[in-house]
Amino acid sequence: MTSDVAVAAPPAASEPAAPCPPAVHLDGVAKAFRIGRSALVALERIDLDVAPGEFVCVVGASGCGKSTLLNLVAGLDGPTAGTVAVEGRTALMFQEAALFPWLSVFGNVELALKLRKVPKAERRQRVGALIELVRLEAFADRQPHELSGGMRQRVALARALAQDADVLLMDEPFGALDAMTRDVLHDELENLWRSQGLSVLFVTHNVREAARLGDRIVVLSSRPGRISSIVEVDAPRPRRIDSPEVNEVAAGVTDRLREEVRRHAADGR
Repeated sequence: MTSDVAVAAPPAASEPAAPCPPAVHLDGVAKAFRIGRSALVALERIDLDVAPGEFVCVVGASGCGKSTLLNLVAGLDGPTAGTVAVEGRTALMFQEAALFPWLSVFGNVELALKLRKVPKAERRQRVGALIELVRLEAFADRQPHELSGGMRQRVALARALAQDADVLLMDEPFGALDAMTRDVLHDELENLWRSQGLSVLFVTHNVREAARLGDRIVVLSSRPGRISSIVEVDAPRPRRIDSPEVNEVAAGVTDRLREEVRRHAADGR
């Protein structure tokens, strides 16, 4: 006697998930500034993708176009050639906190939400949460002149986060701070980057800082700024700025920067 046995059909092959678009995409980007009858080429042939959730640092000699690159990504200026594409909102942080001196910590952070016309009740709740996130809840009513440099940069960071940014653009935000304060803020920025799922493009002249924070380090050539190399940072997190792994990466990047400076001098530019 035989019986019919139902045989399950093999599951249909699932379609591969579509890759996420990069958070930042630069394709053949160039930027020149007109000076009288001549042009100063700041950036040339920049091709770069920043993946969602990636922390990318940009280093290079003074005048190589690092800040210009951030301005293009932020939409503050347009490229002379090429394409700049960003997924989601951007927020830009500078070396100076640029807080309004007549507003309190709470007021400075709240301003970003006011400009987006967020209702008052929601604003108060969100500002309180952001100030707590950067550990300034005891200073919410203070004005900028009553804060240390590190505290002012925390306020600027909270204000950037208030913009619901997907991409955080940072132009040497810790350059004016002492080494100890900078080290503390490195830890806090890394924690916020992880918890908020941000993509970060971070410009710095400090090679150790780049090795401490970055997943990758983009090395720009001297003017006109081109990508001369990209260094993958494989050191495990959390990192210390004085750890052997960070020192090794920083030494390698410093050697590349020295080569660029020597080449630039030999070319007579």
